[in-house]
Amino acid sequence: MTKNNKEALCAHIREYSLSKNIHLLNVNGWQNHLHAFLSLMPEQNIATVINLIKGESSFWANKNLRWTERFGWQNDYFAVSISQSHFERVNNYISNQEEHHRKKTFQEEYAEFIKNYHFEQG
Repeated sequence: MTKNNKEALCAHIREYSLSKNIHLLNVNGWQNHLHAFLSLMPEQNIATVINLIKGESSFWANKNLRWTERFGWQNDYFAVSISQSHFERVNNYISNQEEHHRKKTFQEEYAEFIKNYHFEQG
């Protein structure tokens, strides 16, 4: 994903989220992934919100951005909840994806996260 496409896609996801009453705190990524920092309302669930964002944004991206091949999200996603005490840390992490991934690839980071927090992959 080019930087221009990423920035346009993130801006669109922000606008779309507002229109659907999705409280998107931050969205950013690097090359092959995006992180969305969300605060869910009691009547919302993560699966529905993510499917709305992924479905609409992939349609928009293919219609409005230039890609070397058709754009599409992977079928799965990874979601965790955080405590209020970690808000700034998570927000800064998402905001600084480009700098962060100069030191560690997404795959390295993901494997480390799974190992450190004892998540089982389905």
